[in-house]
Amino acid sequence: MQRFGGWSRCWRLLRSSCQGAASPPCRSYSALPPQGCGSFGLLFDIDGVLVRGGTPIPAAKRVFRKLVDRRGRYKVPVVFVTNAGNCMRDTKAEHLSQLLEVEVSPDQVVLSHSPLRVFSKFHQKHVLVSGQGPVEDVAHNLGFEDVVTMDTLREAYPVLDMVDQSRRPKDSVPPTRGLRPIEAVVLFGEPVRWETNLQLIVDVLLTNGDPDRPWSTARQPHIPVLACNMDLLWMAEAKNPRFGHGMFLVCLENLYQKVTGRQLQYEALIGKPSVVTYNYAELLIRQQAEKLGWSGPVKRLYAIGDNLMSDVYGANLYNQYLQARRQRRADGGGPAGAANVSPAELGGAADVNGSEAELPEACSSILVCTGVYSRDQQEARPGTERHVYHGHRDFRFDPGLTQPSFLVHDVKEALELVFQQEGRPLE
Repeated sequence: MQRFGGWSRCWRLLRSSCQGAASPPCRSYSALPPQGCGSFGLLFDIDGVLVRGGTPIPAAKRVFRKLVDRRGRYKVPVVFVTNAGNCMRDTKAEHLSQLLEVEVSPDQVVLSHSPLRVFSKFHQKHVLVSGQGPVEDVAHNLGFEDVVTMDTLREAYPVLDMVDQSRRPKDSVPPTRGLRPIEAVVLFGEPVRWETNLQLIVDVLLTNGDPDRPWSTARQPHIPVLACNMDLLWMAEAKNPRFGHGMFLVCLENLYQKVTGRQLQYEALIGKPSVVTYNYAELLIRQQAEKLGWSGPVKRLYAIGDNLMSDVYGANLYNQYLQARRQRRADGGGPAGAANVSPAELGGAADVNGSEAELPEACSSILVCTGVYSRDQQEARPGTERHVYHGHRDFRFDPGLTQPSFLVHDVKEALELVFQQEGRPLE
């Protein structure tokens, strides 16, 4: 079971946080003018679509040169939506710029944790953060004011981290340096030392945030847990997929249930395939369109990815959400939970109050074969009964949502298809 709060201000905060960071529109861009009354935007996954680890996919570098004009400015709105989360978005933008040899700005990047900016309910709480890289800086950048890292926690309670015998106290037991009780746990991404993080997170959950106290397996509910990036697998330079943060969550969930007999509950699940992540990306697409001088709305989104259970499922779920919103508007309104989109799939933001007139009409999913999904898997086509469910425990398995709108070889073919669908040349 999941635990999700309803934040009625979530979407308004999301809009204001994005708009506050937006640059003024630039009318001099030589962008493709919207034809007729419609226009489109592009959402790119990164790992497995544009790069493999630190190496760019050759087709990506070639085709991206066609997405910019001679001055390096984009012809259509482009946003990069990744479940990576162990870095700052300006760092990711700089890295992408170097790999693709086109300029990528931070306001074109959505990381798995980016929507946490609107979860202001937790920004003043004493939060424990898990992941790797500059997790403390990332947390502060997102608005969290009182942050404790795993290293700080294990130093304060030196007898907790006992799996690795080389890290156990050798002689006398060091004194405990008590910390204020932890009020929430934020999981940014897979950590380096899984055993340490799993042990200490369980300690915190079973002691109401004070690991100096005895475990209480009867305590319910535990303190809030917010998790980013549910990817079970991702693609780097290796020939086979690697474990992602979703695998770490599987371990944590099963350990917690094994010890307590109860399911771990989440306050929020963020990153693809959650709807709130696509809402956030769509707002950035709208900003890019304004910079290009487009006066009309962005009516269609194309989401290009390599992972069935994050990219394809997420884009299809968002499309389902968009269709439900349009239907509710046509019917004169209706409940926010229409279209069988659960609070877990919304990402924890159950009250989404965006303007119906501004939302796209549709979001199409395009699956490439250069990452987690490959041509070798075609005997077990996505969306069939033979497909193994790699999604998160709290997301339903709907085979239809794992069926891409289009299946192509690589990002070059994907963009050629999009521009063909739109009746425009890719030059």
